[in-house]
Amino acid sequence: MSDRQATGLGSTSREPRRRRELTCFLILAFGIWPVVAVGAVGGYGFLVWMYQLMAGPPGPAGH
Repeated sequence: MSDRQATGLGSTSREPRRRRELTCFLILAFGIWPVVAVGAVGGYGFLVWMYQLMAGPPGPAGH
């Protein structure tokens, strides 16, 4: 097989893979990671809220 044939075969199989990778990146970048980030921040806020319900608000006692 010549170099020209090998290059031609490789470029046709790269296009679907490249499109699949781009689709996967877009789903991760604009779908999954924002949901994970909001969930992590919300979960942390919930933990702080529950801690303050048990231990009281931060600051010096008696004020």
